[in-house]
Amino acid sequence: MAAALELRDVGVRFGSFDAVDGVSLSVHAGEVVGLIGPNGAGKTVTFNVVTGLQPATRGTVLLDGRDVTGAAAHVRTAMGLARTFQVVQLFAGMSVLENLMVAAHRFTSAGVVVDALRLPGRRRALDQARERASAVLAFLELSHLADVEASSLPVGQARLVELARALCLKPKVLLLDEPASGLDPAETADFVALLAEVRSVLGCAMLLVEHDMGVVMPLCDHLVVMNFGKVLASGTPSEVRDDPAVRTAYLGAVPA
Repeated sequence: MAAALELRDVGVRFGSFDAVDGVSLSVHAGEVVGLIGPNGAGKTVTFNVVTGLQPATRGTVLLDGRDVTGAAAHVRTAMGLARTFQVVQLFAGMSVLENLMVAAHRFTSAGVVVDALRLPGRRRALDQARERASAVLAFLELSHLADVEASSLPVGQARLVELARALCLKPKVLLLDEPASGLDPAETADFVALLAEVRSVLGCAMLLVEHDMGVVMPLCDHLVVMNFGKVLASGTPSEVRDDPAVRTAYLGAVPA
């Protein structure tokens, strides 16, 4: 069975500098893979290659076995790729429910012409989007925030809403860019538990970039460690934790 997401020998070169050099990884349905490493290791560039924001100099990106290396970001989204951002990006001036409806609208029965001409199908499409958005809010126990303006939310709630919006896209692959950034320890623990629940219920593949080992170790099935654009190590969290090269490069420990 094809992986939900696979990178094969991906490289990105800026001039004479290899920001990413031969990275290969795979994430299957229901699996959480962590992409970790020190600052400047190439994690963000790799993430952007997956989403289509950064073209690869070489290598292949596959979604469900289909080559999307040259596909635009919106094409990948339509194929089931969704993401959150290190800096939360919600639509200001819109309520939480409206933020989710923007994403949910992609899966309604209306088209561009219907929307533009405000034909009767537009009302049906809005109802469908509202129904899906409301269902996702209920699943994440966020229904009480539906009418709150998104820009007024504290960081912890904003991150939950951004996750909810991503789930409205019915992702087969969910990319999480430092999802615990800005959260306190209690919020982080709750967020980890919530992601575990999302994985259990929805079965989507998850790839996350994260520095907080309190997130990575309990949540991830597999870790890929990058350093200087290359894969330094790959394995289970315990295998990676005990790798002397990883401890030197990432955790700052000196191997015995």
